[in-house]
Amino acid sequence: MPLPFLRKILPLLASTALCVSGLAHAPAAHAATLAAVQKPGTITASAPLADALGLPDAGRSLRITYLSTNGITGKGLVPVTAEIILPAGPAPQGGWPIVAWAHGTVGVDDSCAPSLNPYSDRNRTYLSAWMKRGFAIVATDYQGLGTPGTHPYLDTRVEAYSVLDSVRAALANVPDLQNRIMIVGQSQGGGAAVATASYAPAYAPELDIRGTVATGAPYVTPELLGGLLKAASQPGVGYSPLINYVFYLAAGLEGRDPHFRPEQAFTSKALPVYRNAAHECLTSLSHQTQEAGLTLQNSLQPTFLKAMSPALKAMAFPTLKLAQPLFTGTGTDDRDVPPALQLGLVKAACAAGSTVQAHLYKGLDHSQVVNGSLPDSATFTTAVMTGQPVTPQCNPVPE
Repeated sequence: MPLPFLRKILPLLASTALCVSGLAHAPAAHAATLAAVQKPGTITASAPLADALGLPDAGRSLRITYLSTNGITGKGLVPVTAEIILPAGPAPQGGWPIVAWAHGTVGVDDSCAPSLNPYSDRNRTYLSAWMKRGFAIVATDYQGLGTPGTHPYLDTRVEAYSVLDSVRAALANVPDLQNRIMIVGQSQGGGAAVATASYAPAYAPELDIRGTVATGAPYVTPELLGGLLKAASQPGVGYSPLINYVFYLAAGLEGRDPHFRPEQAFTSKALPVYRNAAHECLTSLSHQTQEAGLTLQNSLQPTFLKAMSPALKAMAFPTLKLAQPLFTGTGTDDRDVPPALQLGLVKAACAAGSTVQAHLYKGLDHSQVVNGSLPDSATFTTAVMTGQPVTPQCNPVPE
C-alpha cells in the first residue's frame, strides 16, 4: 500500500474500531498479493550487459536476476542470474526465436558464473553462429552460480528449472522475442539440455520447444559408471579430466547434504585438492589435479559410489521419452565425457521412443565437437523449426 495513501487514510481508520480491525489484516493481504506476483520467471533485477561479457555484433544485451523454483527441494523460489542477448537489427515479424543456452562446466563457485565472465573463443563462435541463424540467446547461470546457495552440479531438476524459468523471464519481460525455442547445451549443459526437454512438458507446458541440441552430454547408469571406473583402474591409466567433474559433483553434494563425508569418497591423496574444488573454477582446478598427480585410480575410495549415491541419483532424467526431436554430437576422441556414456544416452533415448539424430565425429574431442557439429545441427534446426520430419539415427558411425 503506498505511503501517501496510508497517511491520508490512517486518521479515518482510527475513528472506528471496525476500520482499525480491517487495517490489522491489511499487511497479510498485501503480503499475499506480493506472493502472487512473485512466480517462476519473475525478473527482480536487470541491467545492460557489459560489452566485454557479451557477443560480437549483438543487439540489446542484458544481465538479469529472475526467480526460479528451487530445484533442490522442488518448491519455493530462489534467485538465478542469466544473460539475454538479441541479434542486431530489427526483429522479424513475431519476434526473434530463442536459443535457451545451457553452459558447460565452469566450476561451482559464484565467481565462475558465465554472466560474470567473457565468453570463451569457442562459445563466442558457437553462439554467434546461432545468432546469425536468427536466434536470440537466453543463457542461465544455473541455480547457485552467482547467487546465494550451493550450485548442485549436474542435478538435472535444478538445471531444467533454471533453463525453463530463464526463458519464461525473457518472454514475459523483453520485447521482440517469440515463443519458439531451441534448447542447446554442451557438456554439463548437454545433459542440462536433455533434462530441460524432459521436464518441460510437466513444468513449463506453455513453452513452444521445437527441439534439443546436445553435444558432449553426460549420462550415467550403474552399468556405465561401473565400466568407466573399471577401465580407470587399469595399470598405466593416467590423468583424466573426469576427476575435476567428480570433485565438483561432490562439492555440490556436500553443500546441500550434511550427511556426506568426503573421506568416504576420496583418498587422503585427493582430499586436499577436493577441498579447493568448491572455490576454484575449472581451469585452476584442472591445473591443481594434474600437479598433484591425481587419477581416478588413486583418488577414489572403494566406498565412492555409496558415498556419492544421492548426487548420482540427482543426475537421472525423469523420462527419456522426449516430446521433441533430439540432436546429439559426440567426438570419438572425447576424454572429458567418454563416448560410451554419450552413446548410452542415445541408446536409452531411442529405446524410450524419442526421435534421436545422433552424430559421431571422427577425431574430435570434447571441445572441438561443439563447433564441428554446427553444419549438421543447422540442418536439424531448420527441420524442427519448420515442422519438417527429422531423420533418426540411433547407431551413428564416425563421420
